[in-house]
Amino acid sequence: MILAALNGRFGKDLHAALPCTPEELARDVSECLEVGARNFHIHVRDAQGVETLAPAVVNRTVATARGGNAVAVGVTAGTWIGGNLDGRLRQISGWREVDHAKVNVSEPGFERVMELLATKGIGVEAGVSTVADVLALSRSGLASCLSRISLEPSPRRGRVIALVAAIHRELDAQGISVPRLQHGDRVSTWMLAEDAFRRGLSARVGFEDSIFLPDGSVARSNAELVAAAVRLRERAAHA
Repeated sequence: MILAALNGRFGKDLHAALPCTPEELARDVSECLEVGARNFHIHVRDAQGVETLAPAVVNRTVATARGGNAVAVGVTAGTWIGGNLDGRLRQISGWREVDHAKVNVSEPGFERVMELLATKGIGVEAGVSTVADVLALSRSGLASCLSRISLEPSPRRGRVIALVAAIHRELDAQGISVPRLQHGDRVSTWMLAEDAFRRGLSARVGFEDSIFLPDGSVARSNAELVAAAVRLRERAAHA
């Protein structure tokens, strides 16, 4: 599966085609679906362009972005949005349209966020960046409620391929067997996508991770990034 991360925390100063409004997100979902994406991750913004977890805005944005397509659209539950933990939980409790939500294990209170999402029937995607994150996830006892684990080693932490391999080994050692997805950030985007496809795993691409294609040129759209990932997956399948 290829997941398209359409916008992230960024605005049009990063790329003129980066989708910010619900209507722009709907356009990108449709375009990326046509070229091979099957799952989507978005950051929701209010009318002023500020990231928000507010249920009315989140529900409307996700529903609009999905449109009439039978696709899963997820959001982030990051700590930098929505104030303190209790405030974030109150807002998340009002989500109705969200298919899945990303929760970073490194963030304080991740256990409570995951538990709430699971009780609401929202898919829980655990973001792990280090072996320590895997151990924290294992100690939480919440691995069984996950719909997916996102392996996302930071390029600032050294050799990302060696680090992602170590994370996989620890997940195996801890007996955590839920579906896995890999994604990089900027310079590591394509090397981690290629590694994911070699492993037979899902991968994530999109403007949130990098605006550049594998050849170093700037992509015109999220759909062009997804199409490049599809070609990469096909080459890996025939290697």
